[in-house]
Amino acid sequence: MLSDQFFSEVYFKFSPTSGTSAGLHQYDAQLEDYSSAEVAREVAVLHEYEKKTEAIDPSALDAPQAADREILLNNIRSQLLSLEVIRGWEKNPDNYSSGITGSAFVIMERPYASSDTRLRSLVEREKKMPQALLEARKNLKNPPKIFTQIAMEQIDGDVSFFQNDVPNAFLVGPDAATDAVTKAEFAKTNAAVILALKSYGAWMKSDLLPRSNGDYRLGAETFAKKLAYDEMVDLPLSKLLQIAMDDLHKNQTEFARVAKLIDPTKTPQQELKELQGLYPPPDQLLNTFHQTFDSLISFIRTNHIITIPSDVQPTLEDTPPFMRATTFASMDPPGAFETHSKKAYFNVTLPEKDWTQEHIAGHMAQFNVGTIVSTSVHEAYPGHYVQFLWMPQFGSTIRKLLGANTNVEGWAHYCEQMMLDQGYGAAPVGATKEDVRKAQLIRLGQLMDALLRDARFVNSIKLHTGEGEPGGKWTLEQAEDFFVNQGYQTREIADVETKRGTGDPTYLYYTLGKLEIMKLREDVKAKQGAAFSLQNFHDDFMRQGFAPIKVIRKAMLGDGSPVL
Repeated sequence: MLSDQFFSEVYFKFSPTSGTSAGLHQYDAQLEDYSSAEVAREVAVLHEYEKKTEAIDPSALDAPQAADREILLNNIRSQLLSLEVIRGWEKNPDNYSSGITGSAFVIMERPYASSDTRLRSLVEREKKMPQALLEARKNLKNPPKIFTQIAMEQIDGDVSFFQNDVPNAFLVGPDAATDAVTKAEFAKTNAAVILALKSYGAWMKSDLLPRSNGDYRLGAETFAKKLAYDEMVDLPLSKLLQIAMDDLHKNQTEFARVAKLIDPTKTPQQELKELQGLYPPPDQLLNTFHQTFDSLISFIRTNHIITIPSDVQPTLEDTPPFMRATTFASMDPPGAFETHSKKAYFNVTLPEKDWTQEHIAGHMAQFNVGTIVSTSVHEAYPGHYVQFLWMPQFGSTIRKLLGANTNVEGWAHYCEQMMLDQGYGAAPVGATKEDVRKAQLIRLGQLMDALLRDARFVNSIKLHTGEGEPGGKWTLEQAEDFFVNQGYQTREIADVETKRGTGDPTYLYYTLGKLEIMKLREDVKAKQGAAFSLQNFHDDFMRQGFAPIKVIRKAMLGDGSPVL
């Protein structure tokens, strides 16, 4: 099959880190070749597979295969757009330093083999890492200043990761590596990587930053192409921006309504501050998440929300040290082809023992009564973890590996609102005033998350295309202000979110996907009438894998009606 050849000869060949992540451990000793010559080879092979895929007559295939052909072709074209037009390999220095860090992380994160076996693979990868950073110096040409600044901000964390987290993962504890030869070799290769990263950081500061005058903006044409290839969305940018603003205003109005119900004498911002102070004791946080999982599962089954294919819950644990600086909570399921480490981990970052009370309070504000619910829904039930549990029923390798973010993140974000709309967390009839208030605060937390995603939607379009702005420009300062004033986020969050938007240009996919799924649900409901079942709808959606919503609409409705 052409798709099998594509994955072995292109997808994993040029990205062995993705192979490890997918659970294909024959790639573990390999590292991406970051040279410009290898980029040219990859481009040539992608063009070859583009022609091969185009040559397949979709009318000769059944409907799922024809859809898979379209998904594969779009993926190839997206990769070509990235390499030939966007050219991140010439513009983004963080691709190299964080890239090699990620290549070590995927070997560390799961105990799919003994520590000795995984450490030997890591040693082979580390041998190639200093060369990757040398290739970066050759490749990088006039990057955007913000990209170089971000890479410089991250470099100390990358160095610390190899200095502390990597050795701790393999050399400390009851499962530590024991092979003396491998450990000795690791000491050399790891030291060489640390030295190379420090040198790279110094070079960025002295050489690259002064000549970083490039533009991070994709421009309207490239932005539209990326959206069409990645998400199969081809609406005009003006229409997309209007959809984003309409949803933002809708959620702002609902936010003000709920805040007034809680306390008409307080502003929405005051209510937010109160919400952030309502969190469990830190030593009860994992147990609180566990109880929330139990409550969500019970609600899902009682109310026939979706079929949960397994009774096995994700393993709750403190976030591993090498992820703690950047992650509050995350779901870490095994790759599609992992056979030796089947556990899914739900990581929660607990406060450190030496933190001040003020630091603890600031950290725990991220785990308030509203956030614990929305995070549990988004990451686990019925969000990412339930979708992972459905993966064995996905119809093809393409559906398992080539996912659209409007599906994956859109589904998880859709679930946050859907679960509350279906009654989860609602105060029962005759509830106490305190129970009613808690239910309202949970809804306020969900709306807070929705407004963040709305602000991403707007800023992704404006940052990269200037759509609707005089002169076609939208500055980083304007983007930050929008997150604060319209998205109701703190200035600190606004800074991080704006930086992310420069390098993750289509991070509008959370709200875009959520709205696509909501429209699909209403259209299926209108077609089926009294026969409509929410559980059947969600189950049917799951069976389609990680495909773009346009593909799923055609499968579930049998037509080519618009996604929005």
